[in-house]
Amino acid sequence: MRALAQDSEEETPRGLRMSALGSLLPFLWPSGQWRMRLRVIVALVFLGAAKIANVYVPLLYKRAVDHLSADIVVSLPIALVGGYALLRVTSLAFAELRDAVFAKVAQRAVRDIGLTVFRHLHSLSLRFHLDRQTGGLSRSIERGTAAIQTLLTFALFNILPTLLEIGLVTVILWRMFDARFALVTLATVITYITYTVAVTSWRLRFRRVMNEQDSEANTRAIDSLLNFETVKYFTNEEHEAQRFDGALRAYEKAAVKSQSSLALLNIGQSVIISVGLTAILWLAGQGIVDGQLGIGDFVLVNTYLLQLYQPLGFFGFVYREIKQSLVDIEKMFSLLGQNRDVDDAADAPALAVDGAHVRFEGVRFGYDARRLILQDIDFEILPGQTVAVVGPSGSGKSTLGRLLFRFYDVDGGRLCIDGQDLREVTQRSVRAAIGIVPQDTVLFNDTIYYNIAYGRPSATPSEVEAAARVAELHDFIQQLPDGYQSRVGERGLKLSGGEKQRVAIARTVLKDPAILIFDEATSALDSGTEKLIQHNLGKVSEGRTTLVIAHRLSTIVDANQILVLEGGQIVERGKHSELLAAGGPYHTLWERQRRSEAEAAEGRDTADVGDPT
Repeated sequence: MRALAQDSEEETPRGLRMSALGSLLPFLWPSGQWRMRLRVIVALVFLGAAKIANVYVPLLYKRAVDHLSADIVVSLPIALVGGYALLRVTSLAFAELRDAVFAKVAQRAVRDIGLTVFRHLHSLSLRFHLDRQTGGLSRSIERGTAAIQTLLTFALFNILPTLLEIGLVTVILWRMFDARFALVTLATVITYITYTVAVTSWRLRFRRVMNEQDSEANTRAIDSLLNFETVKYFTNEEHEAQRFDGALRAYEKAAVKSQSSLALLNIGQSVIISVGLTAILWLAGQGIVDGQLGIGDFVLVNTYLLQLYQPLGFFGFVYREIKQSLVDIEKMFSLLGQNRDVDDAADAPALAVDGAHVRFEGVRFGYDARRLILQDIDFEILPGQTVAVVGPSGSGKSTLGRLLFRFYDVDGGRLCIDGQDLREVTQRSVRAAIGIVPQDTVLFNDTIYYNIAYGRPSATPSEVEAAARVAELHDFIQQLPDGYQSRVGERGLKLSGGEKQRVAIARTVLKDPAILIFDEATSALDSGTEKLIQHNLGKVSEGRTTLVIAHRLSTIVDANQILVLEGGQIVERGKHSELLAAGGPYHTLWERQRRSEAEAAEGRDTADVGDPT
């Protein structure tokens, strides 16, 4: 994810070393959408018409001046004045029609690109999302989509019309006067653009630093606020403020340099335009003195240059915005270049579930190639049976569930459902067949109803309520002021750990999958609620293939098989009674947990009979 925080081309994936404009073209000229393409053509026609009308305005102005400056003025040139006014209105009207016609194209491009990036992010593996910085990532997408609108507005409707007008004015000056007028105009424009590009490219390094520090500050702020309770636990408010201020301080430094260099750019641009304007007016004035030009010609030249230099005076800002937009867009498109660690084959079929027989065959896996988490894991879960996995923290228990969901592909061996290697079928079909109740439940910042219904968005309210009853959640919801419409807060912070876990159980029940995974599913529940839910989960699991990753061994005594995992290897397997009789690692875990629970119960009893004061 660190690479995404950089703007330089060297840090961009090879497949993305392309022009941001080139990446945008398919969205601006969408294949098969003739109406959108017609809008682009009509907008360009309006663009050209607006500039042609604008170029003719000074010509009528010149004729009116010539008429009024004649020795004898017989009448007011009403036709010329009226034509002058009409052309100005026409130029403005065509420009507004151009914007109106193209607006749908621009907004559709923003929508399609945003949706493409969003879908791609959801298609990336868990490895990418564990490494990402949410604040910086969201800011990159936000700036990228905003930059598309900026780029289209300035590049298509400012730079292109200005270049067209420069060409038309140069030709008119050459034909009406002589090459000197055209050459001075072109020399001024070229010098202005060259200077602007050079200085702006130099200044861009400060904008890049500003963007990086802006993303860093945003990331730190979001990370700190998401961990609000942890900050309070350790009274580290000032520590978090100092970290945030560090990023803001770097942003401030870069912003000052950017603003100071802007002054240099503006001064240079003003000098270039003033010199060019003075030279042209001197040529026109000399022509009047020599009797070759009239007052109207002087007015024409002056009007053309003022009309031409006005958008050029805006060019510095436009170029900076376009340059920055290209950086922001390229950065957003770089997300599309993130490779999928887990990808479907081009012709991968959907998983065909027939009994849901799960088998791990010599599975090896490591999050880092230098350290294996699982080694030669070999076991099966027959259709309708329950297999439990126990072991110390870090032994690889939860990794089994992640592999089964195909968040990662195995490094060695095979993982199959009904004889089908998961690497050879679509991820979507695999995940549709599996339901999980995770150890750490994260909820959407929405209502309880929405979070339960997320298991199957098409479910009816009665089905959602039935799932809540199975999870022993319905009575609790009924006590809330807003019932099922109560909002749970960001990441579900308004609910306790046990309540969040029951929501997770309810939405998994609602999903009604063929395979169930319970990853410490009742670890956050009190013993009374745990017994009720265990009974209900037992009924839900009937006839389903179930993998239980357990912490409390008392919850898995009825499992068809129990696996003891240590150091990424299965060191013991069998039924509860068999493992206890064997006196091995499982027996040790059982005795240790039984003593711990007995001591906890004894502590509670002692507290109950103690001094009430």
